[in-house]
Amino acid sequence: MLFAVGSLAVMGATLGTILGVASRYLAVEENPLEQELQGLLPGSQCGQCGYVGCSQYAAALAKNEAAVTLCTPGGKAVAEALAKKLGVTADLSDHEEKGPEYAFIDESLCIGCLRCTQECSSDAIVGAPKQMHTVITDNCHGCSKCFKVCPTEAIKMCKVPVTLSSWHWEKPDSPHAHVH
Repeated sequence: MLFAVGSLAVMGATLGTILGVASRYLAVEENPLEQELQGLLPGSQCGQCGYVGCSQYAAALAKNEAAVTLCTPGGKAVAEALAKKLGVTADLSDHEEKGPEYAFIDESLCIGCLRCTQECSSDAIVGAPKQMHTVITDNCHGCSKCFKVCPTEAIKMCKVPVTLSSWHWEKPDSPHAHVH
């Protein structure tokens, strides 16, 4: 019995050491700029930028293969932060600031086709085949991919209502605007 426990302990220590050494020699170096850019992105993994997720978009930005204005959920603030980090200028003249949105399904129009659930990257839509679906608003990040694929136009994009927890004080226009 002690021999079995001892041999398992020795095997565990040996294999643990081998894994530790292998992790150092086989480690993949990551671009630190890529990590910083990913930290500036919202992390919703919605794919609205045309990339699979925020990490792929950050990698493309680090390689100068993508524009800084592609992140729809991040809006103007994220585009400006990315441009500042990369030292480029962002053309935000045609940028429309939408504000946060969420999907709402009119259940009387829903036919249960499952197209919206297949598009949802945050698993915010629940329902069964040929049954009505609904949206868990706390999980929805407002990417509007479900809105685009709904054949019955049962999905509408709604603005997130302003509450005490989501209200923010507007920044002043200029520091000398209210000086008398």
